[in-house]
Amino acid sequence: MPPIALLLDFDGVLRRWEADDAAIESRYGLPVGSIRRTAFSPEFLLPAITGQISDGMWRDRVADELQQQHSSSSAREAVAKWSAPIGQVDSEVLGVLARCRSDLRLVLSTNATSRLAEDTQSLGLADRFHAVANSSEIGAVKPSAAYFKGALVQANVRASEALFVDDSLANVEAAAALGIRSHHFTGCVAFSVFLNEAGALVGNAL
Repeated sequence: MPPIALLLDFDGVLRRWEADDAAIESRYGLPVGSIRRTAFSPEFLLPAITGQISDGMWRDRVADELQQQHSSSSAREAVAKWSAPIGQVDSEVLGVLARCRSDLRLVLSTNATSRLAEDTQSLGLADRFHAVANSSEIGAVKPSAAYFKGALVQANVRASEALFVDDSLANVEAAAALGIRSHHFTGCVAFSVFLNEAGALVGNAL
């Protein structure tokens, strides 16, 4: 039976970011790598992507921590500058999604903060998905089983009826263990082949 839903990761698959923040950090007196090292450490990130705190609170906490660690810096200005971009949509991935069957439910499946809806709106993606499985709304993160069960509820499908695509191998393996046919994203060619073989593309052909 062809799949009913495609659960698609956001960052690293559909959305791309600048490679590093060295220019911002140098300008505001922070060590290179310090913003992401602090912001994405579990202590700071997990409360934000499990919905315990808002996106704004997360960024404020990161700024306060960096300012405390580097008192001579302008950490708050640096974090504000770092927070301004919203990334870029990968047009090649969008092109693949445009070839999916019209009845395939596209579900954005991501570990994200409360800013996700604002970002997708600004990026012109708000109407591209039938549903959004945001970890900060589900209250659990990939690769936990609780997250995937919540995502399947959002997609309104059983595990056997869904596809999952992510650039994290750990997330892919966790989804596969629950019976979701999964693909480790490394590029659009293999992504297209996976969708074609799964019966997700129009005409089931590349």
